[in-house]
Order: sequence, then C-alpha cells, then structure tokens
Amino acid sequence: MNPIRRRHLALTLAAAALAACGLPAQAADWPGDKPISYVVPFTVGGSTDVVGRMLAQKLGERLHQSVVVENKPGAAGAIGAAYVAKAPADGYTLFGGTISTHAINASLYKNLRYDPVKDFEPVSLVATLPNVLLVDPNLGVDSVADLIALLKREPSKRTFASSGPGTSTHLAGELFADTIGVPLTHVPYKGTPPAMVDVSSGAVTFMFDQMTAALPLLQNGKLKLLAVTTPQRIALAPDTPTMEEAGVQGFQMASWQAVYAPKGTPKPIVDRLSQEIAAILKEPDVQEKLGKTMGMQLVGSSPEALRDLMASEIPRWAEVVQKSGAQVD
Repeated sequence: MNPIRRRHLALTLAAAALAACGLPAQAADWPGDKPISYVVPFTVGGSTDVVGRMLAQKLGERLHQSVVVENKPGAAGAIGAAYVAKAPADGYTLFGGTISTHAINASLYKNLRYDPVKDFEPVSLVATLPNVLLVDPNLGVDSVADLIALLKREPSKRTFASSGPGTSTHLAGELFADTIGVPLTHVPYKGTPPAMVDVSSGAVTFMFDQMTAALPLLQNGKLKLLAVTTPQRIALAPDTPTMEEAGVQGFQMASWQAVYAPKGTPKPIVDRLSQEIAAILKEPDVQEKLGKTMGMQLVGSSPEALRDLMASEIPRWAEVVQKSGAQVD
C-alpha cells in the first residue's frame, strides 16, 4: 500500500472510531488548518488579557496552529461571554473566563445573556490572583485606617473605581463600603487600565484590583498599596498588611482566571486543551512572567476541578451580592 493510501486509511479509521463513540468526526484532525480564537472579555493590558496572550502564544506553538486573541470588553466580561456562549462548539473558540464572568455575574445581573454553567465547557483553572487596595500617593493616607477615617469624614466626596460593574473589583469596593458602614459612589470603567489612571490622578479615591495589573503603576510611584485581600501576605509585597491585619475583619477576596469552551465542545478537544495548558503553566518562562513577576499562583487544573470550583464560588458570591445590595440591570 502506498503512503498516501495508508494515511487516508488511517484517517478514515480514526474518524470511524470517533463516530462509534458518538463524537464528531471533525475532532479527529483538530485543529487542522483553521485558526483558533481566544476571546478575552476585558480590555488590552489587564490581567485577563496578559494571561490570554501568553496562553495563545504557547498553545499556538504546541498545536501548530494560530491562536488569535480577540478583546470583547464590557459589562464585567458579560459581552464577551455571551458571544462565546453562542459560538460553534467545534474547538475553534476559547474563552478567558474569570471570577466575574463565571461566578459573580450569575447573581449580580438581572438579565444575564448567558448561563455560566449551562453554556460552557470548563477547560482549566489557570491561576488565582491576589487583590490589593490602591490609592493615589498624593491622597494623604498611609494606611487602611487613614483611608477609612477620610471616607467617614467626607463620604459624599469620595468614590471608588472598578474595572466594570459586576467585576470582583466592584464587589470588593461594595463589600468594603458595607463593612465600614460608609455609603460610597461606585465609578465603573471599561477595564482596569483607565480605572487605575483615574485613581492615580486623584479623580477617584480608591479601588481594589489585582496585584498583577497594579504593578507597573506601583513601581513608578503613581499608585500606593495599602493592603492585600488574601488571608496571608504576598511575596511581591511582603511588608504590606492583609485587610484583616489592617483592622477590617473578615475581608478576604482572591480573583481567578480560567479557560472555557462553548458547551458541547468534544471531550477529546477539551481534554487535550486542559493537558496542554497544564504543561504550559509549568514552563520556566511562564512561571517567571505570570508567577514570580506578576504574582499569580499558577494552577492548571482538570475540567472537573474547575467545574467544582464554580459550584462553590457561584453561591458564595451570591451571598456577597445579596449582602452588599449590588445589582446591575
């Protein structure tokens, strides 16, 4: 048998085997010669975008196919999530999901245009990220206690920023205001970078966001770090207290990044992606950039582990949303 006929027979047998298992034949030669879209539901420059571009590059190398990042920001990631929820379940659309898109939004939005559970296949938990409390260095506060005192003196003049309604940064601000008993005005932005710029200029009083996104402005002195929201201090800022150490008891919050595919994406493709992502997160340059430099705790989980995480996070954040009174139409 000549090589061409032998290859044709092998492909035919592989497709037949998949069909016998009830799986679509196109999974046999995925990704083939078609580029893969990786949808980031936030603006360029934020932590979700950084993670997405790193994974897209590395997946492209491993799959021998282009993986193209598409930014579709807005509504705490809901616009991008709704887009992916309707995409073909063929392995050519991936989604950079977060604690906002796949936990908080489920209870925060009255009319969410997608279902975090029913419309997606979990692929892998990528990383968890510490959140931090940030202010303008010229605000005149040196601690969380100083900030609380300022907010209580001038509540009508003080605001907090977020990277969008329903994001963990929004909920952190609402929870903080509720915890200290001071009503504050929320100022939402379409992503982290513009929000941080306004905090650094004093246009907005403070914000919570991920340490990864805040690092550049912290390093050049345009933002001041007051506290971290994780239970323990973090390696990137060992002298910075936790919120609890700063006197705000019971205040803990950590964001996370994950990868999803549209519901119905063939299991062999999901499993392959999960395995590749786990391997990518162990690569030295990825560990250096996302782990050591940006402070992410890299994971690389099975699809089942990500599904279990969502099962605990969705009701947890529903309770926080209810307590804070936050609601988005």
